[in-house]
This record gives sequence, structure tokens and C-alpha cells, in this order.
Amino acid sequence: MQRLHLHLPDEAATARLGADLAQVLAPGLAIYLHGDLGAGKTALTRALLHAAGYQGRVKSPTYTLAEPYEVLFAGRMVTVIHFDLYRMSSPEEFLDAGFREHFNENTVCIVEWPEKGATGLGHHGGVRGGGQAGVCGRVPGAALLMRTRPTSSRKLMHL
Repeated sequence: MQRLHLHLPDEAATARLGADLAQVLAPGLAIYLHGDLGAGKTALTRALLHAAGYQGRVKSPTYTLAEPYEVLFAGRMVTVIHFDLYRMSSPEEFLDAGFREHFNENTVCIVEWPEKGATGLGHHGGVRGGGQAGVCGRVPGAALLMRTRPTSSRKLMHL
């Protein structure tokens, strides 16, 4: 897995990264956000969704656990689901909620606190066989970890 560490000094840098990530959204992609409380995981997701064309309010799914959004990508509507697993007490809770079924070739999943659903997400919080990316952050910096599908001929992101 390729690793790229970025230090995001402020919210403007987080918004720029969200805009860059929005340019490479593709159905089947899962993005894993790691970081302390207040590290900017939801701010990054908000920036990504707005840059992808979503015009509504993007809120943290802390209490709802999952918030779906629809964005236009390559001429078709794609569902982006923003998960916040912080309140989950076990990986089994992730599976019992039926969240695993959303990780497929038609949906983009953005997951905060993926370690809470590690069993349901696969090895190291990833979706086996699918494209995936992870963002790790601590105020004031963050690190970006990305991996594309092994069969993909295009790069996921150029920074």
C-alpha cells in the first residue's frame, strides 16, 4: 500500500485536500478517516462533498452513524455515504447495522473511526479487493494514505 503523509496546517488546507479528493471520486471507493476528536475528519468530508457538487448541509453523522448524499459523477448520480463509527462498541455492531452492504462498486463510502468497524471493513479497516484511501489527522496536521485497485491503470490522485 502506498503511503503519502501530508500536514494540513489549517482549515483552508483541509478544504483544498477535500477539493482534490473530490476530483478523483469513483464508485467503489472507500475513504477511511483516522484522527483524534476535532482533527477535521468531518471538515474534510464536507469540503469533499461540496467540491463534488453537493449543495446541501453536510453534518457529522455522530448520532445517526451514517448520512447518505447524492453527487453527480461522470454523468450519473452516485451515492456517497459518510459513516461515523465512533459510538460503536464493537465491530459486530457495524455488521448488525447492515453497513457492510454499502461497500460495493456503486457507492463511495467515507468512514470516520474505521477501527471501530474493523472486522466488517476487512483487514486494517479496508475493503478487500476494492479501491481505498485513508486519511489520518491530528490537529494541526494530517496524513493521507491511499491505495487504488490493483487492476486500476490510473493513479488515484496527483498532489
